[in-house]
Amino acid sequence: MDRPPIDPAKLLALWMEWEKGETPPGQVLANLKTAGMKELLEELTAQLQAAE
Repeated sequence: MDRPPIDPAKLLALWMEWEKGETPPGQVLANLKTAGMKELLEELTAQLQAAE
């Protein structure tokens, strides 16, 4: 099953739910994982390393 492309705006919205106290931390982590936070961070890290 293919995942949809990572949407940074969606990841930020999920984070903001936690900051506003709308979602408990455990659920936020699960949502961020499902939405591709790890993959986004890996991609950004690779881009930064390639630029060095």
